[in-house]
Amino acid sequence: MEKRSIRNAQQDCERKQGVSDRQRRGQRRDTTTSHDGDIESGEELIALKPNDSKKHQNKNKGGRGSKKQVFEPYMTLEEVSHGLKRGELIQGTLRINPKKYHEAFIPSPDDTWDIFLDGIVARNRALNGDSVVVQILPREQWKVRCLLLPLYLLTEKKKHSRAATGFLKFLPDKRFAMFSPVDHRVPRINVPLTDCPQDFSSRPGDYTNTLFICRITNWAVDNNFAEGRLVKTLGQAGEIEPETEGILMEYEVDFSEFSDEVLDCLPKTLPWSIPPEEMRRRRDLRKECIFTIDPSTARDLDDALSCQQLPDGNFEVGVHIADVSYFVEEGNALDITASKRATSVYLVQKVIPMLPRLLCEELCSLNPLSDRLTFSVIWKITPEGKILSEWFGRSVIRSCVKLSYDHAQSMIEAPDKLFSAEELPPVDPEHPIDEIHQAVLNLHSIAKNLRAQRFSGGALRLDQMKLSFTLDKESMMPQGCYVYEYRDSNKLVEEFMLLANIATAHHIYKSFPELALLRCHPPPKTRLVDELQELCDQLGINVDLSSAGALNKSLNTILGNDEYSSARKEVLTHMCSRPMQMALYFCTGVVKDELHFKHYALNVPLYTHFTSPIRRYPDIIVHRLLASSLRCGPQLGLTTEQVQKQASHCNDRKTVSKRVQELSTDLYFGVFVKECGPLDSEAMVMGVLDQSFDVLILRYGVQKRIYCKVKPDLNNFHHRKVGKTSELTLVWKPKDLDEPPVEQVISLFTLVEVQLKADGGPLKYTAVLKKPDDGGS
Repeated sequence: MEKRSIRNAQQDCERKQGVSDRQRRGQRRDTTTSHDGDIESGEELIALKPNDSKKHQNKNKGGRGSKKQVFEPYMTLEEVSHGLKRGELIQGTLRINPKKYHEAFIPSPDDTWDIFLDGIVARNRALNGDSVVVQILPREQWKVRCLLLPLYLLTEKKKHSRAATGFLKFLPDKRFAMFSPVDHRVPRINVPLTDCPQDFSSRPGDYTNTLFICRITNWAVDNNFAEGRLVKTLGQAGEIEPETEGILMEYEVDFSEFSDEVLDCLPKTLPWSIPPEEMRRRRDLRKECIFTIDPSTARDLDDALSCQQLPDGNFEVGVHIADVSYFVEEGNALDITASKRATSVYLVQKVIPMLPRLLCEELCSLNPLSDRLTFSVIWKITPEGKILSEWFGRSVIRSCVKLSYDHAQSMIEAPDKLFSAEELPPVDPEHPIDEIHQAVLNLHSIAKNLRAQRFSGGALRLDQMKLSFTLDKESMMPQGCYVYEYRDSNKLVEEFMLLANIATAHHIYKSFPELALLRCHPPPKTRLVDELQELCDQLGINVDLSSAGALNKSLNTILGNDEYSSARKEVLTHMCSRPMQMALYFCTGVVKDELHFKHYALNVPLYTHFTSPIRRYPDIIVHRLLASSLRCGPQLGLTTEQVQKQASHCNDRKTVSKRVQELSTDLYFGVFVKECGPLDSEAMVMGVLDQSFDVLILRYGVQKRIYCKVKPDLNNFHHRKVGKTSELTLVWKPKDLDEPPVEQVISLFTLVEVQLKADGGPLKYTAVLKKPDDGGS
């Protein structure tokens, strides 16, 4: 009876969402995946074998010598359009499992379950991240742990760059070489020998460790392998610069020099000074005590702060943002290039800038003791953080000092100390060090109140461990690494940037309800939240996942302050991050329901990005909207559709930027392990599969999978399901043959000792579980 009511409720929900009967028949029920997409053993998958349908059998109708068709031909755009309208096709973004490349998924229309595609044939030549459509066949053709066919890909929907880094293999008696991508989700590629180095055929062994970049040009329906052309010889695998260049090219990050046409858009007369007529149009704040707080290595300073106590005991607090839109004229070559790049990309050793360095590091950067154009938001605010008034406008500032987070932290931790000039960077003599110190203390006090109000009001922050490196200044090789500490000085800056972004969002939406560029954060995926809640309940962990605020309160109250509890909180934070969706830019004119504007984690109705226009293109659009609303700038020459298109592009490039940054960190950590390893660390189990388990390496904040392969000191292992969790029992050989075997139970939150060491391949390293009597638990 209960099952029937659930099914009826599900069908009612699907009818409201427009899911057809045919789509519903093909859905996968009651399935779970591990955090990297691996399917846990024992679960049911409802899908289709390719040869169960005559319609989709690959038939060899040709005569002798003709090739057998491997893949389905692609549908036309018209056929796909009709299929989507009739509900016969489902569209989604393809997600290929990086650890099991034959498994792939696309989300269902309501994003509550996944459609599973098993095998390369089922993917029909689509690559990770592509937008695809699938057809779900009738229930009588479903099988267990099979696949859905066919999958169609349109050229207009390709998101993957079709470029990959990898290695060349010589094939005797062939006119082509075999290119093997490092990313196993990309197929092997036949490359013409004419593309290869001149002596490759005669001396292929010389290129065994050479890294190349190759781009797919064609993938025929009758070939398991793609065809492609070599783009570039990168250099030796395992070296930082060739590997970095490969990452950038693979993800289509434009790291080329800016063209002459773009550079011609910059001021010609240097050193540049603010024109007198521009000064007259702006609020002059150059005599105010305004300063920047950034990482010590930062060169693109796009935000500054001020805080002045008023006679009535309240404060005038200002956030001052570099006025990039003054230099980037809408529609010129500089603007077009910036809109394409959409974001600066931060690697471990360098930055790929969105704008030319003359703007990033000089004219727009709020460098100390220099007059700079800014967009300011200034509040009158009580010590408790209540906003009494608000002012937006274009301004001119002169930062009196460039503080690092370390400087600001020292000021916060020593409120009564008299800092000397030698302890700080150069300071404008117009503003004594004590005045700056007091302003930092006042900002810190107000920020603490603002932060407390945000979290008591239902905000959520999921802090995850972030790995940072110290580099040799000449070689840029890693000398050491550490987990970045997020301190009060970071929180101070974050709080006022959030306040400015929220205020700006309300202002531009009120002025341009059909054109505002905002940033929403959808709520987490319901199915994954329900599964996580069930898991926590089973484990006896009192976590409330009903809202962002409830989750934040749970994470900060249920666990103690000892080292084990801190590690457990890190793992639990990772687990709670898995159901979360990405925040997205959008144009308000294309989203009719204001409920979808909401930012889930911040728990605010409207949010945007205003505070980083040097490195983010959406902020430039927001500045233009703000200037237009205040009548201190031209009207934005974009339609709702154009703003939405730019927003979608910025979403894509932000995702790419995040992934490239992760790969850069992985690259440097691989080099660090190779040069400085083996590295020992305590680790905590964060997921268990049937033959492996994932751990969080606590000293470095990295995740690694450990495979339970039988080896000389490990007799065997056993897997069992315990409700929603899995458990592995490892049976180790004893030191003394007269003693019984040593059993080690691996389950969620188990502490273990691991060793990270290079495994022979370029930059590859493995995590090896240490035997319990060797120091493990």
